[in-house]
Amino acid sequence: MRDDELKPMSKGAVPAALAKADHYRLLNDPRQAESICLDILGVDPDNQKALVVLVLALSDQLERRKDAGVRQAREHLARVKDAYQRTYFDGLVCERRAYTVLATQQPGSAAAAYGWFRNAMDRYAEAERVRPPDNDDAILRWNSVIRMLRRHPELKPDLDAPPTEHMLE
Repeated sequence: MRDDELKPMSKGAVPAALAKADHYRLLNDPRQAESICLDILGVDPDNQKALVVLVLALSDQLERRKDAGVRQAREHLARVKDAYQRTYFDGLVCERRAYTVLATQQPGSAAAAYGWFRNAMDRYAEAERVRPPDNDDAILRWNSVIRMLRRHPELKPDLDAPPTEHMLE
């Protein structure tokens, strides 16, 4: 094996690696969590938990990765089999992107962030329709976005701006 090649992990180590990926996210080290998830997916390409943690790790890095990070997260989300999780986590990616856009405080960022928040709400509404019994996570996220929009009335669409591709749909 060359010294610049990735080493495959053993399939038996996947459960412990998943726990480590979760742990690194909690330690605010999403790059390490991402790397671990990619290693897991290298030996277990259909591992649903690794896909979700990877999407979360990517969304933790949206400030740096911007729209490219959203695209990457959505590529992995497309492989998540559960419709609720796929939709809910897409909403979370949109919501997190809204916050990163808003933080730039550039001209037009309020309207762009509003668009991302609205897209997140659309995804949460869809997730609510297909949610498992007694799972109100999508409702809780919806309410959080509504409260954010109420606290910040400056977040509104720019009705004079031409349509943009920022929603990546």
